[in-house]
Amino acid sequence: MASVNEAVRLECIADMLQHTGLDRESIETDFLRYLCHFMGRNPGSEDYYLFKALSYTTRDRLMTYWKETWHAYNNQNLKKAYYLSMEFLIGRSLSNNLLNLGIEHEAAEAMHDLTLSLEEIEDSERDAGLGNGGLGRLAACFMDSCATLQLPVMGYGLRYEYGMFRQRIQNGFQVEEPDHWLGTGQYPWEVMRSEYTRVVKFGGASRQYTDPHSGQLTVHWENAEEIQAIPFDVPIPGYKNQTVNTLRLWSASAQEGFNLTEFNAGSYHEAIAKKSEAENITMVLYPNDSSENGKELRLKQQYFLVSASLQDVIAQWKKHNDGFSRFAEYNAFQLNDTHPSLAVAELMRLLVDKEGIKWDEAWKITTQTMAYTNHTLLPEALEKWPVSLFERLLPRPLEIIYEINRRFLMQVAMKWPADLQRQRRMSIIDEHNNVSMAYLAIVGSHSVNGVAELHSNLLKEGLFHDFYEIWPEKFNNKTNGVTQRRWLAMCNPELRELLNDTIGEEWITDLSQLSNLKPYATDAGFQNKWAIVKRNNKKRLAGLIKKQTGVELNVDSMFDVQVKRIHEYKRQLLNVLHVIHLYSRIKRGDMENWTNRSVIFGGKAAPGYAMAKQIIKLINNVAEVVNSDPDVGDKLKVVFFPNYRVSAMEVICPGTDLSEQISTAGKEASGTGNMKFMMNGALTIGTLDGANVEIREAVGPENFFLFGLHTPEVEALRPHYNPQGYIDQCYELQAVMGLLESGHFNQFEPGLFDDIIHSMRSPNDPWMTLADFHAYITEQQIAASAYLNQSEWIKMSILNTACSGIFSTDRTMQEYNKDIWKLTPVSVSLEE
Repeated sequence: MASVNEAVRLECIADMLQHTGLDRESIETDFLRYLCHFMGRNPGSEDYYLFKALSYTTRDRLMTYWKETWHAYNNQNLKKAYYLSMEFLIGRSLSNNLLNLGIEHEAAEAMHDLTLSLEEIEDSERDAGLGNGGLGRLAACFMDSCATLQLPVMGYGLRYEYGMFRQRIQNGFQVEEPDHWLGTGQYPWEVMRSEYTRVVKFGGASRQYTDPHSGQLTVHWENAEEIQAIPFDVPIPGYKNQTVNTLRLWSASAQEGFNLTEFNAGSYHEAIAKKSEAENITMVLYPNDSSENGKELRLKQQYFLVSASLQDVIAQWKKHNDGFSRFAEYNAFQLNDTHPSLAVAELMRLLVDKEGIKWDEAWKITTQTMAYTNHTLLPEALEKWPVSLFERLLPRPLEIIYEINRRFLMQVAMKWPADLQRQRRMSIIDEHNNVSMAYLAIVGSHSVNGVAELHSNLLKEGLFHDFYEIWPEKFNNKTNGVTQRRWLAMCNPELRELLNDTIGEEWITDLSQLSNLKPYATDAGFQNKWAIVKRNNKKRLAGLIKKQTGVELNVDSMFDVQVKRIHEYKRQLLNVLHVIHLYSRIKRGDMENWTNRSVIFGGKAAPGYAMAKQIIKLINNVAEVVNSDPDVGDKLKVVFFPNYRVSAMEVICPGTDLSEQISTAGKEASGTGNMKFMMNGALTIGTLDGANVEIREAVGPENFFLFGLHTPEVEALRPHYNPQGYIDQCYELQAVMGLLESGHFNQFEPGLFDDIIHSMRSPNDPWMTLADFHAYITEQQIAASAYLNQSEWIKMSILNTACSGIFSTDRTMQEYNKDIWKLTPVSVSLEE
């Protein structure tokens, strides 16, 4: 029977290959078939239907490789890794999938034959609302690189029906609107796999029993609410290598979707209540956790992800294996930040309670398979959940965490006898009766890594120093990267063509090849081509901004960009102060060595983050004053780009001249936006923080605009920080504060920015914004003067791209694999 099934499978593959050609004619035929027969539309239909038809056409061509990749992974005796993340910010998929399949040109020609525009069709795709910021975008880049490197890695996440939110700016304020990205129907890239549905428990109680046959003590989790986790698989193709990995997203559903008895009794609301309550788990990405209900829902999301995913992996394992003696040898789990830390307790529960494995053996398996990536240096960002919440939602996992902690504290006591202070500091259950998720992840993992050299060192020296002292071998660094397929080849097609013509195409899979650009940095002819590409990209960005905001930018001005999550530590506020400083210069006629500048902001503030929202309002008010002042004109423009997202960044980073990476030193773990900008030829102005350190080392200090206090200086200054002293010593800062405090930017909204002003003037300002002001505006003037010498600026721009080779996630994934996962690449070939 097995040989018959294999023959049928091969016949199926041959048939699929025959009917899913990669040529223009085959693509055109299938596109029309989907559009006309499957959806009942015409070529003149709305772009959305054209997008769906072309997506299904493209997915068919992925499907053959996808099935064969799955077959190869599951029919070989090989180790696999599973990437657990609450976010996968994959953005749009059509352009990326066409690029990785190598059929961009053929698809464009097929659409042209039908008098359609591929670019317009691609633009109609909505960004998948599966992530918020850098964490989720990094996970998406990791998945792309794993597929390109042919590593057997599967992603696990949640299928949120609503994304974070859609940001609208009204009277300068952020207004949040639902981002119902799935509202237009099924996501064309996903395949529902209901046969792999898992059940996740919440609530109830934990009961101990003695097994009458073995006499062993067993634990049952009883009377729990059971929620179905239904998987939807999304293909993640490698670059032109016939490998298609899988991202599995879980959707929550009630065990019984509809209570007919309640309905017949007239209780209509109660009939569907359980269904609605269950579906809430995957309804919205990251609910606001400022309320108790928000905390409960977020903890439910985290447990739902890890429980469904681990059950899935164990079920796959048991299909082909008896027992768990070699489970750790063939499986690896990577925890993307603290959100999936419950995987440590859940794997223990499944092994001990469900599979009957003794605690010590189960713990050995758990600690050999789990690895934890930390993404933050902010103590307040390390998740902690009240024990009371655990008791109500997750009684059995809480018991397991208590036992993990008890055994761990015994280990601490053995190493440092009578050091009760250290035991208190290191306990997974803290003195306020909260569960520290980061500590659970560290204790339960064999590897703990930071995401930039500085970040990893600071973890060892500060945040996790106690754990580093007990387990120095666990700690390592894996500097982040981005995938050059999306963040250069796809988003910057003109530069891609220039690079291909100049150094060949190998850089698309080996970014170190960009170093071959260095000799061209001083070549006048190449500089001219480079400048034309950059100007065209700036025109494209200016067009998008005009469409979104109505503000018209001068493409010959310096495009100065800061787009990222709005947060005080990222110091958008410092950037605004510089804008006010430039405006003040114009008003007093100080135009010596002036460079026209367009300052572009973008980013979302968390719904409950009042100060971040105030910063958005300040940016917009300053923009309104500057842009409407006839004395300013084209000398200075300020724009807040609304609803910043992946597809917007794909236009923004190719058109940027100066990238703002200005966080308070010691606060940014890595940053990957800085890498995207660098890769596309932007120069960076920044502090010595996060990956800026490695970017500056790579490109050379002469091609990086550095300013500000270093991390040790920030910490040394903190007890003595006196903002008024900086104001007194700097007349430029006095002028800026004078404009702010006079209400010049809130003339009809008195007192609106008092909280911002008080925060900057406070000696307790943790971000020390005013301490770096003078150094910042000085370095900004150096950057502005450099921009006036376009030949020198273009040389530096070329060198930034040429030196960006180490910031590919291909390199990052190779390091994860070499040091942590130890997987063997699997080649997928259909030629035979």
